[in-house]
Amino acid sequence: MWLPLLVVLGLLLLFRWYRQRQILENLRDKYVFITGCDSGFGNLLAKQLDKRGVRVLAACLTETGAESLKKESSSRLQTVILDVSDSQNVNSAGQWVSQIVGERGLWGLVNNAGISGPVAPNGWLKKDDFLKPLNVNLLGMIDVTLTLLPLIKRAHGRIVNVSSILGRIALTSGGYSISKYGVEAFSDTLRREVMDFGIRVSIVEPGGFNTGIINLSMHEKNISEKWEALPSETKMSYGEKYKEKYIQYLRMAISSGSSKIFKVTNCMEHALTAYYPWTRYSAGWDAKLLFIPLSYIPTFIADRVARRNLPRPT
Repeated sequence: MWLPLLVVLGLLLLFRWYRQRQILENLRDKYVFITGCDSGFGNLLAKQLDKRGVRVLAACLTETGAESLKKESSSRLQTVILDVSDSQNVNSAGQWVSQIVGERGLWGLVNNAGISGPVAPNGWLKKDDFLKPLNVNLLGMIDVTLTLLPLIKRAHGRIVNVSSILGRIALTSGGYSISKYGVEAFSDTLRREVMDFGIRVSIVEPGGFNTGIINLSMHEKNISEKWEALPSETKMSYGEKYKEKYIQYLRMAISSGSSKIFKVTNCMEHALTAYYPWTRYSAGWDAKLLFIPLSYIPTFIADRVARRNLPRPT
């Protein structure tokens, strides 16, 4: 009874494996624009694609990041300085891309630029603390996408939006998870709208990875400053040891991240170069085996798991 089912399952897995290995030809003729290439995912992806012969247009936040990337890449790779939260800067970068790609259009856009934003309990934050990650991770991504969309239409190309597993289940306070939930919503609506133009939209949802986006010393300083600015009544409600416990919790969360960031960039590369890209890529075993299942189980159970390591008021 079970044998036919196992055979069918095996054939389906074999077919799936075969489909995902079908890679496009003429990659050397394709232009891909990547944001956030100073370090982390964007930096490694730019180098990977450059080695494949893809014409990489790498957007970096700093001149130092751009120069460092150019030294480690071929002469094909070109860089531009871009702050995705600055609309004038985005428009200038869009004109730069247009002049380079011309009528052939832009094959790929990878919206990778992102910041973690102030990390602290929600009750310690102000509205501006939430705006910082929203302006970069969500609104900046939308601005870049809309600016470059006409060029992507010309090439019937690909858009890859870097979300996070925290866009499936919110485990951190502040604006980061909120911004990544927004990335998921924008990507879903955009995917349905642009299908008729031959454009494919993929979402990459990394689990815990150490990319340099979280500067531990900076966040520890920020948490301490937020604590000192709290009213005495609020401090008393949390307890004097809460700040140190929260910093320890943050240290533990950062140290548990994987350094194998190629697992994420391989997903991005597949979304850009495969005949049949996936709609969603979950990178990392923690994403696949813990966080995605956690996002589907009843909320009261997910809350118990998510609260397990959080510091408690005393």
